Amino acid sequence: MFQEAIKNFGINFEALNERNTFSGGDLITGQIRFDLTKETKINAITMKMKGGANVHWSTSSGSGKRKRRKTYSARVDFFTYKSVLVCNAAVNGKTRLPPGTHVYPFSCQLPRGDFPSSFNGIHGRISYSLTVGFDRPWHLSKEFITELNFVNHIDPNQPELWAPLSGSNSKTLCCLCCASGPITMTVSLDKKAFKPGETAKMVCSFSNASSRTATPKVKLQQKQMFYTHSRNSKRMVFKQLAWVSGEPIGAHTSDVQSEILLTVPSSASLTVSNCSILEVDYFIEVSLCVTGSADLTVLFPIILYEVRSHAHPMQYSGANI
Repeated sequence: MFQEAIKNFGINFEALNERNTFSGGDLITGQIRFDLTKETKINAITMKMKGGANVHWSTSSGSGKRKRRKTYSARVDFFTYKSVLVCNAAVNGKTRLPPGTHVYPFSCQLPRGDFPSSFNGIHGRISYSLTVGFDRPWHLSKEFITELNFVNHIDPNQPELWAPLSGSNSKTLCCLCCASGPITMTVSLDKKAFKPGETAKMVCSFSNASSRTATPKVKLQQKQMFYTHSRNSKRMVFKQLAWVSGEPIGAHTSDVQSEILLTVPSSASLTVSNCSILEVDYFIEVSLCVTGSADLTVLFPIILYEVRSHAHPMQYSGANI
């Protein structure tokens, strides 16, 4: 069988930066390498480059015998390109590959366009891939797939991304017929756009005229949105990616100045706002937590981004099977 004849299959390509990411318009060059344990007939070796998004979720209603389950799904194909690495130029339309190591170079260019960054979510994903297929006579095609980490770079020349953000909130605690003094908070964030692994700085001003201690907390929240094509149905998922607590604000304390730092996880996915069926947004939530009362909160919408770099090429193994 072909699975027994082919060994050590790998797709190796030159990465363009340290994060091994690719973007629209990038030229992907590399080679496929594999070992054959015996002579093998093939019609062709093909390569397919593909990008797309898909979502899928289900809901239940009713109970017992009247319980109904409904599923929702949608798919968007961004592009599909195919090329031939080895064609059937041999006798009788078949190529005979001898035993041993085989290496075939390839070069393909990602199309230019506003395609969303790669993302793997709870109810859907955005993916880009290179697929090498072996077309053999009288057999189903055998495929080897490697994922590409695709990045949609933002335009850094947008002043609103680097301008400071600010927000404030206040509340008064009530206990039976008594009302305490107000609790107030004013928070400023140094900018709106952050790279994964970067640290956000919040400058806070707190006043606590109540009789209870208030504790500041900062959270990084991710919101995943999944849609059908009509957008009449959707599914929302929130994930907390990071959090940190500040120093407690004692009762009857005013004008407390505090600086709170929160590091964005380096593994965090980038913001996705240009896909019709899947969106990924981020918020920094700054809260004052008071026992026995709802939190006092300020929300900052932010984006996670990556800018195009021009690091020297390096070897990257995309697949090794």
